[in-house]
Amino acid sequence: MYPSPRLRHLFLRYVLPPLLVVVAALLRIWPLHQVGTDLAWATFYPAVVVAALYGGLAAGLLATALSCLTVLFCWPLLVAQPFITNFTDYLRLAVFVIVGTIISKMTEAARRAKVLSIKTTQALAESEHFLKTIANSLPGLIAYWDKDLRCRFANHTFLEWFDKAPEAMIGTSIQELMGERLFSLNEPYIRGALKGEKQQFERSLTKANGSVGHALVNYVPDIKANGEVAGMFVLVSEVTLLKEAEARLQLAASVFHNTVEGILVTDADSTILSVNPSFTQITGYTAEEAIGKTPRILKSKHHDQAFYAAMWRDINTTGHWQGEIWNRRKNGEVYLEQLTITKVHRSNSEPIQYVSVFNDITKSRYNDERIKHLAFHDALTDLPNRFLLMDRLDHQMAKAERDKSCLAVMFLDLDRFKAVNDTLGHEIGDDLLRSVAQKLQAQVRQSDTVSRLGGDEFIILLDSPANDEEVAYIAGRVLAAIREPMEFRGRAAQVGASIGIAMFPRDGNTPVELIQRADAAMYAVKEGGRNTYRFFTPPTGSG
Repeated sequence: MYPSPRLRHLFLRYVLPPLLVVVAALLRIWPLHQVGTDLAWATFYPAVVVAALYGGLAAGLLATALSCLTVLFCWPLLVAQPFITNFTDYLRLAVFVIVGTIISKMTEAARRAKVLSIKTTQALAESEHFLKTIANSLPGLIAYWDKDLRCRFANHTFLEWFDKAPEAMIGTSIQELMGERLFSLNEPYIRGALKGEKQQFERSLTKANGSVGHALVNYVPDIKANGEVAGMFVLVSEVTLLKEAEARLQLAASVFHNTVEGILVTDADSTILSVNPSFTQITGYTAEEAIGKTPRILKSKHHDQAFYAAMWRDINTTGHWQGEIWNRRKNGEVYLEQLTITKVHRSNSEPIQYVSVFNDITKSRYNDERIKHLAFHDALTDLPNRFLLMDRLDHQMAKAERDKSCLAVMFLDLDRFKAVNDTLGHEIGDDLLRSVAQKLQAQVRQSDTVSRLGGDEFIILLDSPANDEEVAYIAGRVLAAIREPMEFRGRAAQVGASIGIAMFPRDGNTPVELIQRADAAMYAVKEGGRNTYRFFTPPTGSG
């Protein structure tokens, strides 16, 4: 086992000096006892030097003192010839003490300087290793170029970027590394850095593997105390991922600002954080007016609390909701919107934002309803057309059959309408048809149906009349209303009507049969003189 540092220190300081003095004395007695006093201290000086060299100042001084004691007190006992015989010998003794002290101090100073040098060298090496470790651990590219533009240091990331070994990089010129094209682009920045000015710029660089990376480059001048620029530090941060993220954000921002749908972003407390221009176009609220508020500024009061409770239940359960909702613009106008609300989560599944995307479907929905209405209504009078009449007649017959009630179909044809068209014109003829439609609707109940088949033919469907007498009464009122004179655009017009009536279930079991028999009864009125009504009667002799 090796002795501990403390034991070794005690040995060198307090044990080694006596041993060296003993050895020096023995050498002086034998084989150097014949030398005399001319070189009396020849063996003791090396003892002091060795003791001071290995044991330090204390060991050197101890060796000096022990040497003097040996000469003064032990020497006469060991040899016949005394060591100190005259004043000169005392002078040599004094010189030995002085020289021994100086040697001890100088040796200690040299030893301390050596130890300090070793420690300084080790500290510098550790510091350099520490700095290199930091530089090599950083994700960015770090290098140092002297004023001659030769590489003196490059971290691992820098070496990997250019696919260079350390020995191949050190001493390489920056122009050789970059190539003529890239060097010419960067040269103004390089020259600026060598003048003592910090430089920062962005650059697209082609890596050794052929891929293109985006870099943020900093040239930092290395300025000495005297103001001289010794070189420059090159700090390059690869921002490829940031650039790609920036591009995606720019695209998202472009979509956000240019989409025709309104977009509304709120936080977890439903406070509006952001809106896009389409939001303003649809709602009338500017971004400044909306941000900081809640979507309740759009509430139309067309939906009850149960509607909103169900909506939020879906959002919290599935993370989104989609549907139609009535909202109110800033000017108070109510509009229908197609709305999608999506909940955006944090990593811990807590909601952070709600994103609402909507568009105004009021006009399209109106158009859809209008198209649907036109498909089943007469374009001129807005009365139900043949398709809707047949559907209602079918339903009314099923209902009458269940309820054991009756149903009346009145087929009405205008008298003298062709004369009005020929003499007063088609525009007044259209006005007359619209007026007749209004008169017919005024004479029946809401549960009844007035339909225009085309031309001047109308059908009235009476729901559950009490008997034939009630049907006849309504027919009489209809005839009286139509016979009243009318005026259109300053021109007078008057028409009459012929009405045929068929009853369910007495006169037919299908919609077609009822209409045909009401039509037959109407033609019988026409043949009999017009301007009256008649119930259908089967031909004489029919089964």
